[in-house]
Amino acid sequence: QVQFVESGGDLVQSGGSLRLSCVGSGSSFSAYGMGWYRQAPGKQREPVASITSGGSTAYTDSVKGRFTISRDNAKNTVTLQMNSLKSEDTAVYYCNLVPFRYNSWGPGTQVTVSS
Repeated sequence: QVQFVESGGDLVQSGGSLRLSCVGSGSSFSAYGMGWYRQAPGKQREPVASITSGGSTAYTDSVKGRFTISRDNAKNTVTLQMNSLKSEDTAVYYCNLVPFRYNSWGPGTQVTVSS
């Protein structure tokens, strides 16, 4: 089964940008949809962005126009470019397949946006 490790999280000011990366190991995920998810303190984990095996993308309304998901199947990586960050984007960000696999969650990467 595939396992994921996320990186790129940091503390940034409101309006700033971050680029998150996710590397998969154990199996190729090129044939599957991939997604970024996030969990804010006291809230449930939620989907943020997804990309199909063919490259079609979708975003939750709150990040449309600000976040961009992309993938590199040759490198087994998925990235999330986040611009115009807001305090409500503060969360731990995870990547996983779409639909997610319970055993594939990684440790996540913390994004903190200060206002």
